[in-house]
Amino acid sequence: MRHLCVYCGSGPGRNPVYMATAKALGAAMANLGIGLVYGGGSLGLMGEVARSVIAGGGHVVGIIPEFLVNKERMLTEVNELIVTASMHERKMTMFERADGFAALPGGLGTLEELVEISTWAQLDRHAKPIIICDIDNYWAPLITLIEHMRQEKFIREGLELKLEVVKSAEEVVSVFEDRLRKSTAKVPQETIRKTL
Repeated sequence: MRHLCVYCGSGPGRNPVYMATAKALGAAMANLGIGLVYGGGSLGLMGEVARSVIAGGGHVVGIIPEFLVNKERMLTEVNELIVTASMHERKMTMFERADGFAALPGGLGTLEELVEISTWAQLDRHAKPIIICDIDNYWAPLITLIEHMRQEKFIREGLELKLEVVKSAEEVVSVFEDRLRKSTAKVPQETIRKTL
């Protein structure tokens, strides 16, 4: 089974469209048989996407460090629950269990996870798809910053970021499946659609 790791907030955010998108993403993943790897909590966008996958009969792997079990109210209804000793172990386990990554709106933790997994790709430590779901332009400041880094030659030739930006939950699963098909077929990177 293919698994998509979803990074997102443990809060609902200000805009109701964030929670609606989390729910829609979970439903779309379950419908296509894409399993979820996520941070293991029951709150906010994290809990919403997980419950939506479960409601659609999909497979959910929750990975949470021991110190967050109570703080993020660990979701026990998942198919697999992994409690790690540290954040580092959590992130590595999420990486190992996932075939790709998507970022919904979130806070510093979501940003940190997205930047780290992107850095690993930039350094050729993996070639798994990384998708930014830019709901209501939430990630626009980050996208602008990345372009600024490129213009200032800190993201230079040979260190390109392999990120894909979409605007909806449906596009997340579409791009994820498309990238997996292309990587299986060993299509050159330059043929992959719109990237940052």
